[in-house]
Amino acid sequence: MTAVAEALRPPSRTLLFLEGRALQELGAFMMLRPWLAAAPRGDGHPVLVLPGLLASDLSTRPLRSFLKGQGYAAHGWKQGRNLGLRAGIEDAMLARVEELHERYGNRRISLVGWSLGGIYARQIAKMVPDKVRSVISLGSPFAGSPKATNAWRVYEFASGQSVEDSDHKMAGALASPPPVPTTSVFSRTDGICAWQTCINEESEQVENIEVYGSHCGLGHHPAAVYAVADRLAQPEGNWKKFDRSGWKSLVFPDWRRD
Repeated sequence: MTAVAEALRPPSRTLLFLEGRALQELGAFMMLRPWLAAAPRGDGHPVLVLPGLLASDLSTRPLRSFLKGQGYAAHGWKQGRNLGLRAGIEDAMLARVEELHERYGNRRISLVGWSLGGIYARQIAKMVPDKVRSVISLGSPFAGSPKATNAWRVYEFASGQSVEDSDHKMAGALASPPPVPTTSVFSRTDGICAWQTCINEESEQVENIEVYGSHCGLGHHPAAVYAVADRLAQPEGNWKKFDRSGWKSLVFPDWRRD
């Protein structure tokens, strides 16, 4: 980890307070859902959606409902509330991937993870890349210091483990992307995680997509939901990076800007 990454601080109290925007973003999602249906449609492949810290499948229901309507076989993780990497969770997630892989005729599964769920998704893909088609994380702090968030104390309380130990659990260092097409959707006004911790080092099949919004609303933020649908619709074996030209440049800023 570089000195710059180590020095990152959690988002300001102002941004943390502004996380209340998540309710407005849910309202916007519900209002715009008929128009979001114009997003690229799927090919029926299975999608496993993993919730964030302290959240359950209830939090990802709006996203999963939308994805089902777009032609995907979207599923929750069925592990109750996400209380961190407790004993048995890794095996349970791998078993869930195996179950869905077999149920859908050995089709590869796309993994979508919100916050901590996105970290799980990246690590699972490293462990069973032959069963994973793509990975999309939403506001997941996989790079930089694990204390560059406003949730690290909550994680330690919920899991009973130190966040300092989490970087080498499951499949190794979190910042390394899995060997499958990988997308990080993030917001610079995230009030939970320092946005710099959500940035991939881009390569041929690794990318970043920025949206304007909160952390707690990323799972139902209209722009984030559109980005997820667009990424999942990429043909297997012919994945291309997100195209933000035209009207999309107004909704998805250039994340490389100063």
